[in-house]
Amino acid sequence: MKQFIFLLVCLAVNQSIYSQDITSCCAAAATEAFAQNGGNAAFRASHDEPRPFHYVSAAGKDISYQTSDGKNAHGWEVKAEKATPYYMFVVHEWWGLNDYIKQEAEKLGRDLGINVIALDLYDNQVATTREDAARIMQSVKTERAESIIKGAYSYAGKNAKVFTIGWCFGGGWSLQATLLGGSQAAGGIMYYGQPEKDVEKLKTLKADIIGFFANQDQWPSPQVVTEFAQSMQKAGKKLLLNRYEATHAFANPSNPNFNKEATEDAYGKMLAFVKERMK
Repeated sequence: MKQFIFLLVCLAVNQSIYSQDITSCCAAAATEAFAQNGGNAAFRASHDEPRPFHYVSAAGKDISYQTSDGKNAHGWEVKAEKATPYYMFVVHEWWGLNDYIKQEAEKLGRDLGINVIALDLYDNQVATTREDAARIMQSVKTERAESIIKGAYSYAGKNAKVFTIGWCFGGGWSLQATLLGGSQAAGGIMYYGQPEKDVEKLKTLKADIIGFFANQDQWPSPQVVTEFAQSMQKAGKKLLLNRYEATHAFANPSNPNFNKEATEDAYGKMLAFVKERMK
């Protein structure tokens, strides 16, 4: 009887360890780990709720395209005035693909003369409160987000050369979109997004990365950013790292801690990064 009880205890312990491993494995995905910040009160408080804003565009339009998981994805597209194989995939902040992102997407297209697709990783959900933003961000699954990104590459076509850009939640997914793009990726732009920690995965990058991070940020922290730079060096990949004496979401004009000087400097460097690789 004692041996039987001992066996049951061992099985229970093993099952517990196995379950922990599974949870740890799933939570280890950089983007999903970042999304869990939605449960952090300080993180939520660092984002001012967006003011009501309606953007009317003469050039942009909503699009729908197929994804590998058998579903459709939503996006917002602005075509360049002159034909070009270059695209910019824009990944929204934790609020979702709202009119602020559409306005920024059109500005990028105009300033760069590039096709732009603003991806919708929230599947037509847009948050207007911190609580909704946290809930939706935490619900995003890696498999679905990757299907949306891969579908956008297919929509753009096999000859498309793609840059990616994103902020906060979208900053981490911008890096992942560059990784997923393979040889079609032309460059990745991260604004205070969650870095990829897996050196072996970073070794698969086919394009350079430029990152803009804040020294007073904790999402990600300066230490995490330093570790990212070290990982990129180990992977033999180019990272143009820019750090500012600013806080999280410093490039968002609706943020009370908006840093105009840092934002303008970052935007200029981003434009130069893209234009150099479009030559």
